[in-house]
Amino acid sequence: MQSNLDDVTVINNEEARRFEARVDGHLALIAYRRFPGKIVFDHTEVPAPLEGKGLAARLTRAALDYARANHLRVVSLCPFVSSYIRRHPEVQDLVSPDDLQRVLARPAGAANK
Repeated sequence: MQSNLDDVTVINNEEARRFEARVDGHLALIAYRRFPGKIVFDHTEVPAPLEGKGLAARLTRAALDYARANHLRVVSLCPFVSSYIRRHPEVQDLVSPDDLQRVLARPAGAANK
């Protein structure tokens, strides 16, 4: 297994509408939909052999960095992305006030996948 996930490259596969990272032949991803002025994160997938190594957080950070760089409002329908937003106040400005209330109101244990 690739020992240093810090060296993993996350790409935005716009055709497939997902952020991707390949590690040891496995594909991890965050699926999204784009709308004018916003991006909706639908779900995150990390293969079992890669779980618990910070790869989902790396994907999420790259996706949120993309949203910021492109002046996109973030809508998270993905429990993992929502959990990440709750834990990282520095990205909460990307979410509309109404959506942020919803994200912050979810129980902490509800989004660990």
